[in-house]
Amino acid sequence: MSKAYIIGTGPGDEELLTLKAVRCLKECTAVLYDRLVGNNVLNHLNDECEIYYCGKEPGCHYKTQEEINDMIIKLAKEGHIVGRIKGGDPYVFGRGGEEVLALLEENIPFEVIPGVTSPIAVLNYGGIPITQRGMAQSFHIVTGMSAGVLKVNWNALANENGTLVFMMGLDNLSNIVSNLVSNGKDINTPCGVVMRGTSSKQKKVIGTLNDIEEKVKNAGLKSPCIIVVGEVVTLNEQLSWYEKKPLFGANVCITRSKEQALSLKNSLRELGAEVTEINSIKIKETKSNLEDYIEKIEDYKHIILTSVNAVNMFFDFLKEKKFDLRKIKAKFSVIGKATQKALIDRGIIPFIVAKEFVCEGLLNDLKSELKAGEKVLIPCSSSSRIYLKEEIEKLGLLVDRVHTYDTVCGTLKNKRSFEEVDIILYTSPSTVKNMISMVGLGNIKKKYNIAIGPQTKKMLEENGIKNSMCKIHCEEGFIKEIIEFWNDLKENR
Repeated sequence: MSKAYIIGTGPGDEELLTLKAVRCLKECTAVLYDRLVGNNVLNHLNDECEIYYCGKEPGCHYKTQEEINDMIIKLAKEGHIVGRIKGGDPYVFGRGGEEVLALLEENIPFEVIPGVTSPIAVLNYGGIPITQRGMAQSFHIVTGMSAGVLKVNWNALANENGTLVFMMGLDNLSNIVSNLVSNGKDINTPCGVVMRGTSSKQKKVIGTLNDIEEKVKNAGLKSPCIIVVGEVVTLNEQLSWYEKKPLFGANVCITRSKEQALSLKNSLRELGAEVTEINSIKIKETKSNLEDYIEKIEDYKHIILTSVNAVNMFFDFLKEKKFDLRKIKAKFSVIGKATQKALIDRGIIPFIVAKEFVCEGLLNDLKSELKAGEKVLIPCSSSSRIYLKEEIEKLGLLVDRVHTYDTVCGTLKNKRSFEEVDIILYTSPSTVKNMISMVGLGNIKKKYNIAIGPQTKKMLEENGIKNSMCKIHCEEGFIKEIIEFWNDLKENR
């Protein structure tokens, strides 16, 4: 049954999405979004969902509100579950009410999903509480888009002791200041402007009504911004937390598959980075290829797993076949801590974990344990290196290399999300190739590129992409490399 969701997705930080918003996004078969929607929001959509951009830039509207209303109705009548994705909350200067009224006229079922509203969340991320005992017992939120002609009781606002917040009012900052001061607001009242709050591009200017215009101009702030007036602004240094994180201001692009991105994504977020998740590879299961080997699993002396996907495909297949794991006599060896953890999660402690995140490292660690005539199983991706099979066979062992999954090129759902990326992390040669296909070689060369290991670095260099390689070939190495780069960049600004 067709219906429409008017979905508030918060001010930008993906983690401020509500659980209900995430659930509804997954139900949608067609969505409309605009420029204020956070860069990872569209990743919560199903791959089959139709995506339409209807953004509005200052001074340049791609679609009028009436055209947006008509499009929502048209898609719903075609049988879609339509999502109108909006930054912040749909009913806080979001024109959500207009869209709902249009749906009502056509008798189209709808739900409105509240979102974390930016005048509260953005100020929070800037260290400014919208209320504070002894300073502000109330707050007033006003659209600043047309402050010059807006029907606002400036006299009442100027004489309020609470916090005043003006949304989308940067171009009208001069009018806002003059209207407040001319109606009695003390010219020395603290004032702050926060640009792109909760994102890596967050920038804050603090002053008073007397000097805020000059400070904003000197800082080069651009829309979207939130203007706040009141004593609570004086707390911005004491209560600042987001801006003090070590990777604040960095936008890091992870190119892994959705299944593998989460751990690194969470680590980077904890350090204050905004993470742009571009799943450059998708996993296509081919684990049924193990069918021909299940009867002789008991004969293998070693099973080698070089990725989390390899672990999951192997054990998922055995589970589907109701295979008794106690029949396996082989010793398991893996590459990397993530693969080690995936194996332990399956109840098996690896025999060897390669000290280096490369096949050569695993072979060096494993070589003394291999005996001629033994059988080895390597479940892996069809695009993975054949190095281990060839080198182990040279030692006189029998090796079965079974393709349990393929990696195929992902889909870039929000092309605008890549524009603000500072750093790109690559975990395999295929992530390099796919990213070039998805965003273009020229765009990649403008970024700081980091390879997890030598094979990935080689692929970057073959495409003329300047890069650095992790000294430690794992997630910890990535994070250390990023922190070092970001600290150097800040020092040289």
